[in-house]
Formats: sequence, C-alpha cells, structure tokens
Amino acid sequence: MFPSNPAPTRHNATRNEPARRWASVVGMSDEQRPTTSQGPQIRDPHAPVNLLRDFEPLDDLPGAPSTTGTAAGTSGNAGTTAGIPIGSTAAPRTPASYAPSASSPLRSLSDIADVADIDVSDTQDGLDISGTAGTAPVPGEARVDLRALDADGGRRGARRRRVDDDPLARRPRASSRVLCVVFGLLLVAAAFGVYWFGVHTETGQSFDDMVETYFAANVPGWFAGLLGAGSHVAVLVGSILFAAAAVVVAVVRRRWWLLGQLVAFGVLCFAASLLKDVLPRPFIIHTTIDAGNSAPSGHTILGVAAATALLFAVSRGWRWVAALVGGLWSVFVALSVVNGKWHRPSDALMAILLVGGVALFTLAFTRTSGMDATGKRRSSAGVQVVGSIAITGGAFACLYGAYVVWQVVPGLLMSAEWARSGAVAAAIILIAGATTLVFGLMLAMRQLTAAPLTKLGLVGAPPAPPKRR
Repeated sequence: MFPSNPAPTRHNATRNEPARRWASVVGMSDEQRPTTSQGPQIRDPHAPVNLLRDFEPLDDLPGAPSTTGTAAGTSGNAGTTAGIPIGSTAAPRTPASYAPSASSPLRSLSDIADVADIDVSDTQDGLDISGTAGTAPVPGEARVDLRALDADGGRRGARRRRVDDDPLARRPRASSRVLCVVFGLLLVAAAFGVYWFGVHTETGQSFDDMVETYFAANVPGWFAGLLGAGSHVAVLVGSILFAAAAVVVAVVRRRWWLLGQLVAFGVLCFAASLLKDVLPRPFIIHTTIDAGNSAPSGHTILGVAAATALLFAVSRGWRWVAALVGGLWSVFVALSVVNGKWHRPSDALMAILLVGGVALFTLAFTRTSGMDATGKRRSSAGVQVVGSIAITGGAFACLYGAYVVWQVVPGLLMSAEWARSGAVAAAIILIAGATTLVFGLMLAMRQLTAAPLTKLGLVGAPPAPPKRR
C-alpha cells in the first residue's frame, strides 16, 4: 500500500545533508554510515581547528578494527578517541592493532600535525598525537596517553610532561647560546683592545689627554650644560632606579631564574669595575690629567649595567623600548664622565664593551623562567627593526670614529689646535656607536634566547576563519 522507501521530505533532506557530505568524503553510503542518537554533528566553520575532535570517531573509518565492548560500525562518542573515553582507566589500543589504509584520512593526520602549531594550553591536554607515547611510533596514530594524566584525570600533568619533554621549552637552542658566547668574547676582546690602545700607546694617551682637556670647549653650550647635569648623585640615583625597576619587573612576572641571572650579572659587573685597581698604566708621555689608571670607568659600568638589567627583565613587547631608553641613558652617563673630567674616553668605551660582553655571557645561561612562557612566544617587529638598525648603525659609527682618530693622529703627537675638535668628535662618535652596537646585540640575543621556536608551537593552534559580525 505504501512504498518501501518513501521520498524524503524537505525537512529530512535538509537534516541528512551533512551526513551525505561526510559519506561522500570517506566513501560510504548513507546505509553504511552509522548515526548517533543526537543526529549528525555539524561543525561550526568559524570555530578554532582541533585536529583530534574533527577526525572523531576513529573507529567508524574503513579498515578500523573493533575494540573491546564496541563493535565496528557502532556509533562513536564525541568524547572518545579510538574507542577509549578520555580519562578512562581502560588500556589504550596498541599501535599494532591498527593499520590505516592508504586512502584513510588518518594518513594525512601526521602531515597536518607537522605543519600546524598545537595549542598546549587548550583542548589538547592529555592527548598524544605524536605517536611516540609508550610504544613504537605509528604514522598517523592518534591516541590518548593515559600515563600523562594526573591520578584524578586532570590535565596539568599532561601539559607539564609535554613541556618537560621538549628541551627548547626549558633552555634556548645551542646555537643561540654559542652566539652569545662568541659575541661576548668579541666584545671583551674589543674592550681590552681599547685599553691597550688608550693606555699602552703614545697615540692613545695623547688622544685621551686632548679629549678630556678640551671636551667642554669643543661642544655646543647646550650640550655641555646637559652633560653637566650628570653629577655623581644623578648617575647614582638614575642607575638605582633602572636596577630597582628591573628587579620589580622580574618579581612581578615571577621570573625567579631571571632574577638570579640579574644578581649574577650585577656581581660580575661590580668585579669588572675593580679592574682599575689591578690594570697597570705605564708612563709614556707627560699628560695634564692624572697619571694613574682609571680604566674601566666605574660610573659607566654602573649606568650601562642597570639599563641592561631592565632590558633583560621586561616582557617581549617592551624590549625594544627598554633598549632605546637604556642606550640613551648609557650614552649620557659615558659622555658625562668625560665632560666632568672624571674619566678618559677610553675608560668609558672600555666599560661599555665590558658590560656588553658580560651581559651576553649571562644570556648564554638563560633557562626556564628566564625565558618567555611557552605558547606565548612571538616574534617582535620592534626588536627586529630596532635591533637591526642599532647593530648596523653602531658598527658603521665605530668604523667612522676610528677613521676620524686615524685622521687626527699627526696632530695628536704635536698637540695641534686643529686636531682638538676632531678628537672630541671622534670620542663622541665612538662612545655613541659602541653603545648603540652593544644594546643592539643585547636586544637581539635577549629575544633569541627568550623565545626560541619549540616543537610545542610558537603561536598556538592554527588560525580559524574570521567570525561573522
């Protein structure tokens, strides 16, 4: 009386349309495709991508074997993976019990996972998609790593385990640490090269004596007045404020390893300031300033070290700002000690390079809380722009300053009046260029050691299409 297969109504056709689409993808008909009691699950196209959820249930795919208590072809659970509920105490399926066919969508799961960045702080907790948990890896295998879960089925243990398994989440890359050591050695070598030139050569002693004697008379009045504000008290108070801000930022951010780094860095810088009592200064020519050794400058070491500590302590978005502010403060302190005749220009230049070398050595020991939090690591346009310009501009300024010194060498030996302005200009260019170069290197190395690319992902889950407004 009635046909065995009545024509579907418009309502039924609309409701079954997602099921037909899925059946066409995996090669199954409507009769073969099992349905759940809740009807077909339609995924929101604007929701974030979740690889495991989007490919569930796994047992319904062609070639998948049946599991204990679940026959092949029965409905899958939205909260299960390979037939095992998340948080269940049942043993996971062994990798040998499943071999996906060549046409199975699971063949591309591992390829997608290699490209996508997995968000370890979201819905992936407690899941192991790497195929390496416990047994031999199987390409495309997606399963629950029950051993990674806490005793109460929580997810914190799984997250901690995955972070601990990734060495880049605990320390920078070996190449980054090697770069810090290499650049640190170069800066220290440059510092002692400046000391040798300024103290152990006739040209160097003549250059220092001429610059310190005629510095204030060969700079604009407003510039000399600005540098005159850099008194002992001003340098001390300003440096303390920089150092205190660095400590407060590290404590507020709960970066305890970083706080220890800052303490070690401060101790090393203080030890470097004591070199002036150890390094000799031979008598080569008669000078109008004190004949005793004053290299390196303790005031300059204090100012540069305090600014560097703040650069290390702040978060990613503020690093380039701290580098700019700290560099300006360091140049001000270094030129103030020369303008006030407290130190020779070679003393200030040696101090800047020494602090930079010690800072890079300290960055080589960056670990754990001294780095950016995993999952929040980002590249920084400010660091890239400021760091690149600072390194390039600082290097060229140092080369140009050395060229100006070479040009005025004949006048230095004769104390010629025409060489005074050139010597002062060369000292300003060298101090400003060395400071810019050092802070550019420290900025780049800080970003490189604090935010390395990790296997856990740099920016979290893959991006989803924009939501409609």
